[in-house]
Formats: sequence, C-alpha cells, structure tokens
Amino acid sequence: MPRTRYRARWLAPIASPPLEDGWVDVDGGVIRAVGAAADAGSDAADREVDLGSVCVLPGLVNAHTHLELSTQRSAVPPARSMPAWAAALMRNLQEEPPGAAPAAIVAAVAELHRAGTALVGDVTNTLASLAALEAGPVEAVVFHELLGFDVAGAAAAAAAERLDRLASERRDERVRVCPAAHAPYSVSPALFRMLAAVPGPRSVHLAESREECEFLRAGTGAWREILDARGRWDPEWRPPGSGPVAYLDALGWLREDSLLVHGVQMRPDEIRRVARSGATIVTCPRSNAWTGAGVPPVAAFYAAGASVAVGTDSLASAPDLNTFAELAEVRRLAPEVPARRILRSGTLAGAAALGRGRTHGAIEPSRCAALIAVETPAAVTDVEEYLLTGIEPEQIAWLDGADAGRGAPAGS
Repeated sequence: MPRTRYRARWLAPIASPPLEDGWVDVDGGVIRAVGAAADAGSDAADREVDLGSVCVLPGLVNAHTHLELSTQRSAVPPARSMPAWAAALMRNLQEEPPGAAPAAIVAAVAELHRAGTALVGDVTNTLASLAALEAGPVEAVVFHELLGFDVAGAAAAAAAERLDRLASERRDERVRVCPAAHAPYSVSPALFRMLAAVPGPRSVHLAESREECEFLRAGTGAWREILDARGRWDPEWRPPGSGPVAYLDALGWLREDSLLVHGVQMRPDEIRRVARSGATIVTCPRSNAWTGAGVPPVAAFYAAGASVAVGTDSLASAPDLNTFAELAEVRRLAPEVPARRILRSGTLAGAAALGRGRTHGAIEPSRCAALIAVETPAAVTDVEEYLLTGIEPEQIAWLDGADAGRGAPAGS
C-alpha cells in the first residue's frame, strides 16, 4: 500500500509533548514515522496530505461501557442513591420488548466511532454486544460479567471454566472476551476467586456507592435488601468489616490486570493501595452523578500516582458515549492535573488496562494507525488543554482507509 504522510497544525502523540506543524507516516494500517516540520524523515512518502488546522491524535479508548443497556437511553431518571437507580433500571429491563437490543447496540457502536473511539471495554451479561462489535469499526475487550451472590463451590468453578473456555476458543483479535465480576454486593467470594484465575484483563465495579461500603462493613442496607428481595442472599456469608479495596485484595483481584470501575467511595489510603498494586481505576464521573453514586475523587486518583482510565458507562446513565465529554468532566473535577495526564487516561492508560498498550493509545512507530483529526482553531496555543474542552463528534474525522485525506466525517 502507498505510504501516506499526513501533515497537521498539531500532532498529539500522548506519550510525548505535542508537535506543532507535525506529520505522521502511515502504511498498511501501521504508523511508520512521526516528526515535525523541521524533520523531513528518513524515508520519502508516496503521497502527502495536508490536513490543515487540525490536531491528529490516537483514537480514544472508552474503558467502560454497557452497550447492551443502549435501549435505556434517558429511560431511568437521575436518582439520589445508586440502589434506587439500579432498582428502577431492573424494572425497566424486565418490561423491555424482546428484540429491541440488537439495533440499539449497533447504533451505539456507530456512536462510539463518531466520537473518535478506537477501542472500547464493554461489560455484558448476555454477550449481546459481540455481533455488533465484530461487524463494526471499533475494537473491543468484551467483559463477560458474572453475578451470583449465592454461587459457591462447584457452581462457581463451572461458571469460571465456561468463561475461560469461551475466551480461549475465540480467534478474533479485534474483539476479545475477558472476565468480569459485577460488584462485591452481587458476586460471591467463591466466584470472585474463581474468576481471578481466568486470564485477564478483568473488570469489576468497586467502591461505587455508600451502600456498598455499608454492606461490606455490616452486611446491612439497600443492597442486602435487594438480595433478599431477589432471593439471592447467602445466609452463610459474613461481612468482612473492611472497605471495598481490602476486600477485593483478599480475593486476589488487586493486581495490574484488573480494572476497578468507579472508585467513588475510595478513601485516600485505599487509593494509595490501588496505586501500589498497579490496578487501573476507571472513572465515569458523568454516570456517577446521574446514578446518585456521588462525585469521584478524581484529583486524588492522579495525586496518588494511580493508573487512571476513563469510561462513559452506559446510555442508561450518561447522555452519550463521547469520551471527549468525559475527559472534559475529569478536567473540571481535577483542574490542577496536567492536561497530558488526563488525555493519557482517555488513550494510552485505557489501552494498557485493556491489554492493548503496545498497539493503541499513542502515536509512535509500529503502533496501529487508528488516528483521528480534531478541528482546531488557529488561535489555539495549548492544544492538549483545548482537547479537554468537550470536543463534539462533528469536529472529528478518521484518518483510516478510504477516509484518509478526504476529511470524511467519522462513521462514514
């Protein structure tokens, strides 16, 4: 294939400072070289495309979604507590017309692509998103989420074995299947331990709500009531009397290949413990506000040196699947954090957490050329800060395949 050099007003490699009047060479879907105007590069390109006043950056990584909930867009109003919101969502899903999900999921995947997403971490109970992701333009790690607070012994082992077999039998490198546990109040200790033995990465909702902390401390509260009402309570279980992070650590989940989603209720000592473990905190602040979970301590995540990725969560709890909008909210909550660190959360940190840290999330030679161009006003002097202002899909174009150099809108 011809080697194409894309020139742009800005290049944001993520792993290094922005390049003004930068260029990137792409050949066969792979980045071959990167430079600035003064550096001609060692190899001549077959053609050059001047993209004008744009910033080229790697396609974003949305590290946490629930695409199978896309039928519930704006259907569950904001709540004052996470259990109340979840109960309303469960009622809605029970009343949902059969067959509604596939079309909604296809539309959601297209929305991800329009918003500049190259890679997504999608959590699913039903694997309903697999077909749309395999057929669509967004690469994915599909986290097959298991629940069952009363699942123990042979049943837990069998569930983990089925998931391990499903993951190992798949051959599609673009869309992998990996393990997920829903949350400490909905998954038994035995099932947690069994899933810890399945190759990662692995995902879990953790420290999301005040009620989760109460449940682990005393075994009481709204989550206990929901388990009782659904007939899933285990009378043999005893509350550990600890916080969510210590509980997860005891179950073998506090490790480099774990994604800890939300972390709203993490205390400073817990955040430091997560940072030392190498696990990634995936923050979804817009969703947390909608569900009543609270405001995540985003600035503290960064201050502790934790690996921080970003997710939009589902369309049931967020207005859209635009990771740029989530990054803008992170910037609002953490105004003192350098812009490049926040951009890294929406690119390289998310890619690394999903096991794609060598191929996605940065503009460097040998990486995947899943690149986007964002319209950038000529007056912009701090392009990394500009990218955190809330970029809309209409400002984004993909530089791949037949779209390259034509300024075709994302998703075309």
